[in-house]
Amino acid sequence: MTGATEHSGFLAVDSGGSGLRAVVGTAGRGPLARRMSGEPVRTGERGIDPEHFMARLVPLVRALTAETGALSLTTVVIGAAGLASLGAGLRAELPGALAREWGVRRVALAADAVTAYVGALGPLPGAVVAGGTGLIAVGTDLTGWRRADGWGHLLGDCGSGAWIGRAGLEAALRAHDGREDGSARLLACAEEEFGPVAGLPGALYPRPDRPAVLASFAPRVAACADGDPVAAGILRAAARHMADSAAAVCPSGGEPRVAVTGGLFKLGDPLLGPLDEELARRLPQARRVPAEGDPLHGSVRIATDLSAGSLTLPVDDRMLSVTTRSGD
Repeated sequence: MTGATEHSGFLAVDSGGSGLRAVVGTAGRGPLARRMSGEPVRTGERGIDPEHFMARLVPLVRALTAETGALSLTTVVIGAAGLASLGAGLRAELPGALAREWGVRRVALAADAVTAYVGALGPLPGAVVAGGTGLIAVGTDLTGWRRADGWGHLLGDCGSGAWIGRAGLEAALRAHDGREDGSARLLACAEEEFGPVAGLPGALYPRPDRPAVLASFAPRVAACADGDPVAAGILRAAARHMADSAAAVCPSGGEPRVAVTGGLFKLGDPLLGPLDEELARRLPQARRVPAEGDPLHGSVRIATDLSAGSLTLPVDDRMLSVTTRSGD
């Protein structure tokens, strides 16, 4: 197989809100070097900007190939946040740009939900809930992809960090007003975090990073869950939403695996306890397993399999597309 020779390598990339992370390696030797850039790729009228993407990527790759020595990149896998809905420009222009820059023959473009899935479970049937500021569930039976939620903090992302934080702040405001289902503990936490809550709408609504600000309050909700029934109820409701999304995408046959991945689950037992119960109730046929790795690990796995000619994941136009150029 030409793609798996000693000096024929792959590039695996994870592109998200915190910037780019990149790894180069070979199918035989695995990852050899990694770098990151803290500036995220711009999104404009055409979606994710392919020219800005290449401008951020080229210096990273030059540094990586200088570190690893003589390595000819023949395969590139890019996992990108927003690819499914905002990736038309990347799909149209990136394969050609990568071929011109490095002679790349095979390019796979994957939604970050797909690389999160592969990083967590590998090429196996099942479902993965990826949770952070937002939340999405992805599942596959290895013939196609299914997704649930991931609609953003105004229309969905139910159970996400932003959802939990918003629910916690609502409970704080209920206590401030003297309405039912308020939480005095969450009110105290909110005022420690943001100042007097009467000024919270004016401080929060104009901010472009509103989802992240809401999510920043989720750890305070988790910290109050032991001894505060309102906070505990918020986390229980979040767990139900996650289990609903997992059940919507999980294959019905066999013994599919289910995993969770992402920074949201650093909230620990106050969230994971209810989530384990809800997943067991909604998906009794599934086997709950720990996530093997993160989305960059998923990009590396896809790149390794694509380089070796052993990719078994389903491909489609939006979730995971593969372009092969002549000469391979």
